[in-house]
Amino acid sequence: MIKEVTDAHEAEARIGKLRLLEALLFASAEPLDEETLTARVGPEARPLLEELRAHYAPRGVTLVRTGGGWAFRTAEDLAPELRREEEVSRRLSRAAIETLAIIAYHQPVTRGEIESIRGVATSKGTLDLLMEHGWIRPGKRRETPGRPLTWITTAGFLDHFGLDSLRDLPSVEDLRAAGLLDSRPVLLGLGTAGDGGALAVNGGEEEGGED
Repeated sequence: MIKEVTDAHEAEARIGKLRLLEALLFASAEPLDEETLTARVGPEARPLLEELRAHYAPRGVTLVRTGGGWAFRTAEDLAPELRREEEVSRRLSRAAIETLAIIAYHQPVTRGEIESIRGVATSKGTLDLLMEHGWIRPGKRRETPGRPLTWITTAGFLDHFGLDSLRDLPSVEDLRAAGLLDSRPVLLGLGTAGDGGALAVNGGEEEGGED
C-alpha cells in the first residue's frame, strides 16, 4: 500500500514537471537551453524533453532542438499552408553575405581580419545589419595591441538557418557539389564552407553600394 501511494505521488510529480516544462517552452519567445530547463524542473529535464518531443511529433506543432536550445515550431509539412503570399524576403547584399559567412567559419574574428579575407573594407552598416537580424554579436576583445573587438554568431543564427551547432555547417565539398559555391576568392578562401542555401553565397548583389 505504501509503495502504491509513493508511486502515485511520483507519477503526479512527474506530470507536474512535464506540464511546467511544456508551459515554459510555449511561453518563451526564444529557444531555451537545457541548463535553464534543468534549473526549473530538475535533472529529469532531458528525458522529459524527449517525452514531449515524441508526444508532439505527429502534431501540427513539434518540439525541436535548435541552436543548442529547445523550442516549439510549426511542423515542417504544414509550412507551405501557413506561408502568406504577401511575404517579402529582404535579400542581403553580397557584402553582408560574405561578412556573415566569414564570421560563421572563422569566429571569433575581428573586423580587420574580415577585411583581410574579403580584400575590401567592411562598413559599420554591414555589421549593424547583421546585428539587427540577430545573427552576430560582439565577442571578447583580443589581447593584442589596440584590443580589437571580435565578432561571433548567435544562437539566433543557428535557429534561423536550422542548425543545432556550428558543426552542422556544410563543407566546401558539399557546396561545390550543390553548385552553391562560386569561384570568388573570398568564398574559396574559407577553411570550411558557408551554408549555401541559407547564406545564398552564389551571387548575391551589393545593395546601395554598401562596401
